[in-house]
Amino acid sequence: MTKCRKKYIKSAIFLSLFLVIVIWALWGNFTVKSTELIIDAQTLPHTFNGYKIAHISDLHNAEFGENNSTLIKMLQEQEPDIIAITGDLVDSDHTNMEVSVEFCRQALQVAPCYYVPGNHEAWLGERYNELENQLKDIGVNVLRNESMKLSSGNDTVWIMGVDDPDFVDRSSMFDLSDGIISKEIEKADAPLGYKILLSHRPEVFETYVQEGIDLVLSGHAHGGQVRIPFVGGLVAPNQGFFPEYDGGVYSMENTHMVVSRGIGNSIIPVRINNRPEIVFVTLHSS
Repeated sequence: MTKCRKKYIKSAIFLSLFLVIVIWALWGNFTVKSTELIIDAQTLPHTFNGYKIAHISDLHNAEFGENNSTLIKMLQEQEPDIIAITGDLVDSDHTNMEVSVEFCRQALQVAPCYYVPGNHEAWLGERYNELENQLKDIGVNVLRNESMKLSSGNDTVWIMGVDDPDFVDRSSMFDLSDGIISKEIEKADAPLGYKILLSHRPEVFETYVQEGIDLVLSGHAHGGQVRIPFVGGLVAPNQGFFPEYDGGVYSMENTHMVVSRGIGNSIIPVRINNRPEIVFVTLHSS
């Protein structure tokens, strides 16, 4: 084999590998996966067995299909009982409320929507009130340190929502998130019974356990942005490198926490080995 032919083969192999990486990266950033999870709960009323929650987090004004038709179709196919939106619906750096509100308007045609704000909503300042009012006007249940009743047959569970800690303190030199969220859960004041908490922050998991929450739905970590095989996420806000809570299900005592990898991006515009996702959580009364 001549040197010229060897060089040609090496170049072809290199180009092929490069194209595969590019296609993989594009596919991993411009398609959304459906992640289906089952959560067993001993204290869940039996009439809620099979109750399905669609979990949306960190949209950041992203659009998949015209008017987010891809996301709406995924919701329609799964037919959830409710849709939980756990913050960063908008992005504070390039805010487009119209995209986010239109997504919620269409999602409401699928199922009732429950929403809590994230840190990017806190960073909007006074503009957040505009977003909240628009969401309430179209029928979204905005939970700001409060709880609401969910009914099935004669049984009840409680859905709770807390503000992101940055609504209280963004300038402190110390991370006060756990203490802030603990106080906000107390304000939500849900009666005894199975409790579902919507909270943007996953890094305070032990606080949720201490507060006796049964199921937490959270986001914020973006899956670690870059996922390393057999290791996990590379970096996440408020957790740093190799975050402990980057995506999936975490359990401690009687508390389960589902962390969504989210849909959109913010400061880092590209995901690697980390597809956007909608999580569908089905409750199972064990």
